[in-house]
Amino acid sequence: MMKNDLYQLAFAGRRHYYMKIGIAQVRSVLGRVDKNIEIHKKMIKQARQEGVDLLIFPELSLTGYNLLDLTFDVARKMADEEIQSLIAEANGIDVVFGFVEQSPEYLLFNSALYASEQKVRYIHRKIYLPTYGMYDEARYFGHGSSIRSFSTRFGQVGILICEDVWHMSAPYILAQDGAEILIVMANSPAKGIQAEGLVTRDAWYSIMQNHAGQHGMYTLFANRVGAEDGVAFFGGSTVANPFGEIEKTASLFTEELFITQLEMDQVRRARFKMPLLRDENLDLVIRELQRIQKKRCREG
Repeated sequence: MMKNDLYQLAFAGRRHYYMKIGIAQVRSVLGRVDKNIEIHKKMIKQARQEGVDLLIFPELSLTGYNLLDLTFDVARKMADEEIQSLIAEANGIDVVFGFVEQSPEYLLFNSALYASEQKVRYIHRKIYLPTYGMYDEARYFGHGSSIRSFSTRFGQVGILICEDVWHMSAPYILAQDGAEILIVMANSPAKGIQAEGLVTRDAWYSIMQNHAGQHGMYTLFANRVGAEDGVAFFGGSTVANPFGEIEKTASLFTEELFITQLEMDQVRRARFKMPLLRDENLDLVIRELQRIQKKRCREG
């Protein structure tokens, strides 16, 4: 019996099992899809050799972040050769990567693609596009319109992209939709370097811990490294367990394949110990939000 068959049996029975995840903390080359494809394939090959089950790349890993007028040039349709070549690499290993997606209507989205068994399992389009400080994403991208969890051979998974996770509603919806693993892909810059640590890193770790403990799920933070136009991205990818504890972190400012192991039975134990998800009154939340929405419509 092959390794994947054993995983399928274990996952289907919801028994005690482990999975090995990798976070490709890469230094994407701005605007060079060809170079970034090479980086992705190299990381996937290394992860496969290390026995990784799920490999996660950061936000816009195929293109770099500060694209501006390059956004249209680096956009790819799902049927394009570069995208299909990466989907084909998801053989014996599940892969999540970020790219600029061009829809059939020629709309552009900041998207994440989850590939498994050489097929597209799910695509998440970034919902919340920041337009403050150094950010101007809404000028170039369309807003995503759905937040869904989806089934994988490891259980229910949800994906959010950077700013999405700072809105409390997004992880809440995914948890209510059954997510046991929350993947957060980011291009977060380094800000607030102090003697006791990096302010942006500490803020990210705090929010990862909060969502993990609040909803009893693993949160996986994949952040990039490198610099663009004087902006340095700090890396520091991390994993928070369902008890809200940081389990392991990657290096700061260093390109690496960060590997760790998830003990998926912790989801069950955390939700038994702190049954917040069980006791959530979803009907009340929906009713009150509808009331607020109607009130806002009346008030203009």
